[in-house]
Amino acid sequence: MENLPSSPGRKLTLVPMVAATCFMVSGGPYGLEELVQGAGYKLAIAILFILPAIWALPTGLMVGELSAAIPCVGGFYVWVRRAMGPFWGFQEAWLSLMASIFDMGAYPTVAVLYLGRVWPQATQGNNGLMIGAAILLACLLWNLFGARAVGDGSILMGALLMSPFLVITIFAIVHHFGTPISLAGASAPAGKSDLLAGILVAMWNYMGWDNASTVAGEVENPQRTYPRVMIIALVVIVLAYVIPVVAVWSAHVPADAWSTGSWATIASTVARPWLGLAVVIGALVSTAGILNSLTMSYSRLPLAMAEDGYLPKAFAWKLQSGAPWFSIVVCTLAWTLSLKLSFDRLIMLDILLYGASLVLEFVALVVLRIREPNLPRPFKVPGGLPVAILLGVGPTALLFVALIKNRTEHVGNISTLTLGAAMAAAGVVCYFIVAAMRKPPETVAD
Repeated sequence: MENLPSSPGRKLTLVPMVAATCFMVSGGPYGLEELVQGAGYKLAIAILFILPAIWALPTGLMVGELSAAIPCVGGFYVWVRRAMGPFWGFQEAWLSLMASIFDMGAYPTVAVLYLGRVWPQATQGNNGLMIGAAILLACLLWNLFGARAVGDGSILMGALLMSPFLVITIFAIVHHFGTPISLAGASAPAGKSDLLAGILVAMWNYMGWDNASTVAGEVENPQRTYPRVMIIALVVIVLAYVIPVVAVWSAHVPADAWSTGSWATIASTVARPWLGLAVVIGALVSTAGILNSLTMSYSRLPLAMAEDGYLPKAFAWKLQSGAPWFSIVVCTLAWTLSLKLSFDRLIMLDILLYGASLVLEFVALVVLRIREPNLPRPFKVPGGLPVAILLGVGPTALLFVALIKNRTEHVGNISTLTLGAAMAAAGVVCYFIVAAMRKPPETVAD
């Protein structure tokens, strides 16, 4: 499975890969509203700086080392499989794909909420579901052109989505610095603020670094590219989050006036209504960019599993562009199933399942250090084995935060913790069923 040949399409170079990774992790400041509302400005900004140190940076370092050492299609699935065997590799892929159902549902949900600010009908009836499904369909079609098309498109979409926030920052500082302004009708309902929920939203806005690894076979010089991508993307994302929030704080917009979709109201207030419309358009661009990049990433997992014999061969069918078209279509159909859930529920389930898969990746990092000390590592996290172990402590601790929150939230009559645990347990059952039916490819050895 390791060092698989790349797809015949053009390869991703540094800048398109940075842009695609930024979208896999972030789509700009959209979605940060609940953090500001629940924590206030000072604590929210502190969280936006501190969280990367214990959540994003360790993950980026781990991804940088393992992507450079084992650059192949399937990324983190292959790392875990190589370190701990096929059972745990299957669980890694299962947890990631289950998390993707909720992850890919959260972004269209945010886009619909923003669109509802200028077109209220967007949130009425089944309109939101149809809009979300249409966005997913557009990303499916775009992905059929291959990884390089996604990376190149990410550069343009990144510039488009951040442009309104640049204007917000300038207007807030130049025209409203130190002058209190209010957002008419934007105050949140009493008791809505929830700090723990805000932290989970911030975690969601900083997760997804490992998604970049699944397309390593389609990246130019991955051993050198991946470590640089992780560092550059982290700096870009932190600044993209912090600067607009600080600028709005300088205009004394009340923290309790924030709620999901408030950026559009803020833009209209600090500048003109046209900027609020631009923010809404930016939300749609952000959603398309994120879904486009994540479709590219997630669809490579079934491809890698099919090549290992754990899924039908159809998931390995590719177009001339290198795109695994059958995998893309099936994944997109699965993602539409979550479009009816609320934003909060989507995030909680996403973090719960994603966090479990992330812990397995940190374990794989340590196990490979022990079992394969001579594995060539073009980039290696300094500090030896003790530091490799410590890298996983922060993300694991934050996973327990998600567990605590999921105990009190429900989807229907079922707690999100119970639902997440049931989905994870289903992966164990599915492995033994698939393993009993599997015919190992001649070129792949367990």
